[in-house]
Amino acid sequence: MWVTPAPSALFIHAHPDDESLWTGGTIADLSARGGRTWLITCTWAEGTHRHRELLDATAELGLSEPPVMLGYADSFVPDSAPGAPRLIDVPFDDQVAQVVEHIRRLRPEVIVTYNAYGIYGHPDHIHAHRIAAAAADIAAIANYRPDLGPPWQTSTLYFSTLPQSTVAELRPFLSAEPNVKITGTAPDKVNVTLDLRNRIGAKVRAINAHKTELARSKGMQAFMKLPREPQRLFLGWESYRRRDLVPGGRDLTRNWYFINP
Repeated sequence: MWVTPAPSALFIHAHPDDESLWTGGTIADLSARGGRTWLITCTWAEGTHRHRELLDATAELGLSEPPVMLGYADSFVPDSAPGAPRLIDVPFDDQVAQVVEHIRRLRPEVIVTYNAYGIYGHPDHIHAHRIAAAAADIAAIANYRPDLGPPWQTSTLYFSTLPQSTVAELRPFLSAEPNVKITGTAPDKVNVTLDLRNRIGAKVRAINAHKTELARSKGMQAFMKLPREPQRLFLGWESYRRRDLVPGGRDLTRNWYFINP
């Protein structure tokens, strides 16, 4: 009996803390299983206080190397990257080319980002989704910007989401929070749900490393103050829509093979 190795995975998120809140269990699990894991964070600049917190968070998750910072400004926080344009204001093709270069350098088997709605409609999340999806496709085309490296075909895209059933269970505890407007994804549109309860410790430590956002964000405070069972539901399971870019794609989960002697 043997287990297929964990895939190499590139996570593409808009802000520091998103990697921990929405996909922290997946990063921790892949890293613990020996998979190479990388992160591109689109906003906030290196050297800012939230960048330092991000380094602490990703160390808790076992990220293979320090995150790549694209250095754009958060749409609502100009101080996130002093003097830099907002993520949503930069020419889209320029941003896609930046990410293509990293995809071709890292050669990930899977790419993980938000769903098309950015989970709850944040414009930076939606924009990061579009960049990731476009870059994954065009990175495999040899004629596109050969100066950015040899083409690379990623096998599968995974789009982070929350199922409607999870949102329904959490709604009574979050209904008073104006910044959390999550509707959830219909059951037939959720392709993968990972049981990551054995990674909750690493995920919580990573979230807590984002001290600035925990102090500022009523949404994050609401999630982290959930009663025990709803909190375990939110932290212990992560769900995705899946889009294979090659036949068969690449699974995030363990695959067990039994070989007859």
